Amino acid sequence: MYVPKFTITNKILKNIGIIEACKEVIDHAPLLPYYEKEFRKDAMVRTVHHGTHIEGNELNLSQAEKVLMGQEVVARDRDIQEVINYRKVIDYISKFIVDSSQFTVDEGTIKTLHKITVDKILGEDKSGVYRTTQVVVKNSRTGEVSFRPPVAASIHVQIKSLLVFINSLESQDIHPVLKSGVVHYELVRIHPFLDGNGRVARALSTLILFKEGYDIRKFFSLEEHFDTNADRYYEALQSVDKREWDLTQWLEYFTEGLCIELSKIKEKVEKISIDAKIKEKLGGKPILLSERQLKIIEYIQKTGYLQNQAFESLFPMISEDTILNELKPLLEAGIIKKHGVTKGTKYIIA
Repeated sequence: MYVPKFTITNKILKNIGIIEACKEVIDHAPLLPYYEKEFRKDAMVRTVHHGTHIEGNELNLSQAEKVLMGQEVVARDRDIQEVINYRKVIDYISKFIVDSSQFTVDEGTIKTLHKITVDKILGEDKSGVYRTTQVVVKNSRTGEVSFRPPVAASIHVQIKSLLVFINSLESQDIHPVLKSGVVHYELVRIHPFLDGNGRVARALSTLILFKEGYDIRKFFSLEEHFDTNADRYYEALQSVDKREWDLTQWLEYFTEGLCIELSKIKEKVEKISIDAKIKEKLGGKPILLSERQLKIIEYIQKTGYLQNQAFESLFPMISEDTILNELKPLLEAGIIKKHGVTKGTKYIIA
């Protein structure tokens, strides 16, 4: 079984502490469904763009978003296909959040990730198939050789060893973020395929986070951190070899990335969290909102106001008196306010 070598430094401890604090806030923030969708969409677009851009994809963020929305973009076919494929990879790993305790990562998982990543880019004979030749890993920006992966003949054995580690009881004692970072590095080091290894490694490490309960509502994109300073990303990966296979420096960098990303998301979440706004209005006292009340607030935020005439379309088969009863606590709490009287009444955000 593969046994990672690293030390829990003060820097790692600090990063993990911030990650845990941010996770707590993000996981429990009572966001409106509209914002939930927007956060996930934003994270997905950033993940797909930066996850391919760091490998040399020439599309910018706006172009990548257009491709993901099904719009036409004038660009190389390969660049467009890489973006489409990586979106499918993200969709594939996202499904493992459901009942992840019953899911075991195996060779089929890794090969499927690769097949999706290189669909219509590599031939069938190389898709989901371990390389049979020696290769070198280069920095896509500078062309400099980063490191030389192990010989092809040892790939199968080393992948098996990594999988034993991933599914072992011993690995459960390692913090999920550190485990994700370890898996990320080790798959990059083994470099089992001819192309697409970086994307597969990043996807697999994200899958590990999801499986270990760290999907964090799928609001984050580690890929953006890696791509923002790609030279630092490659330097962090290379540090392991230079330090006699000690992953400490790499894990400091990896945890720092998630720490920075989640801190930014936490700040955004707190700004628009219904709970935060309500607590402020109520002097710090929390209030439990019903699904109908959340829907009312979302509707007002999107349209600007709510009138009695919209009750029926918003809540079919629900009486007007019932809806007025839902509005009453929101009015009393000062979350919304009422303008006008009788049929001309408008409810707006206070």
